[in-house]
Amino acid sequence: MVEQLENLFTEFKQELEKVQEQAAILNLKSAFLGKKGKVSEVLKSLKDCTVEEKKLIGPKANEIKGSIINLINEKLSALEIEVINQKLAKNRIDITAQNRYFKSDLLAGGQHPVTAISDQVKDVFLSMGFEILDGPHIETEYNNFEALNIPDDHPARDMQDTFWFSDFKHLLRTHTSAVQVRGMKTHKPPFRFIAPGKVFRCERTDASHEMVFHQLEGMLIDKNISVGNLIYFMKQLLSSIFEKDVEVRLRPGFFPFVEPGFELDIKCLICKGKGCSVCKQTGWVELLPCGMVHPNVLRHGGIDPDEFNGFAFGLGLDRLVMMRFGIDDIRHLHGGDLRFMSQFSSL
Repeated sequence: MVEQLENLFTEFKQELEKVQEQAAILNLKSAFLGKKGKVSEVLKSLKDCTVEEKKLIGPKANEIKGSIINLINEKLSALEIEVINQKLAKNRIDITAQNRYFKSDLLAGGQHPVTAISDQVKDVFLSMGFEILDGPHIETEYNNFEALNIPDDHPARDMQDTFWFSDFKHLLRTHTSAVQVRGMKTHKPPFRFIAPGKVFRCERTDASHEMVFHQLEGMLIDKNISVGNLIYFMKQLLSSIFEKDVEVRLRPGFFPFVEPGFELDIKCLICKGKGCSVCKQTGWVELLPCGMVHPNVLRHGGIDPDEFNGFAFGLGLDRLVMMRFGIDDIRHLHGGDLRFMSQFSSL
């Protein structure tokens, strides 16, 4: 019977070389491995074999079945790749010859200004040894609030109008700070990372507020970190983005996940500090909430606050874009107006 199985395997390989279509390959598989296939027919006599013969025939049958399946999968994969290559060759487009396919009066595409600035910010932090993390838009109540030292009765929850799901356990994340929690649970200190992304708040829109906007969260955890380290990294970022010295101020701020907390404001580059709708006539724009990570947040992340400390910050990417390019209304960034976007086609 072992010899019969080996002969069947040889026969199968010869037949497989002849077929070149998916349906024919699947039919061949059924002809050999199906309930009424050739291998099954041979194995019907297994019941009449001795125990010693069964010990030889059983493993051999399984080996041949496995080999047949592997050969079939390889053949199907090769055919699929061949079909894809044929389609690619048939539908090939020379992207360097635009005039052949596009009217000359159409504008070339370009990066969205938020994407351009986000990439630039990421490059700055990568050069300083930061890792880039990502997280889901739909978050748990624990990651978005509780693990960030914002319990149910905390007044900070009233500061963020939240889009809740019907179970009131999940929500559209209100800040990228939720990625902090995920990052602490997957990294052992010392570490440093940033987390750029989209966030959602049920807010009334105006020149400086949108319901959907972009943030970049950052965290550095090590030993003996001070506010001086925080200020150094923030100055490095702003000087790289604006390519010039910008006037900033650091003032006390309340954020449950940091202690002490600060607001880093930048002098409005739209009105040069004289007052406008973007800066709400103050001459300053809130750009970068930051501070030293609260010990409770470290504990939620599985980090001993007696051994490690660090800083965290949240950068408003949309506001940074507005300052960088002199845009006086955040709604332009999300409006999809091609006349507005065409200004940035060279980015």
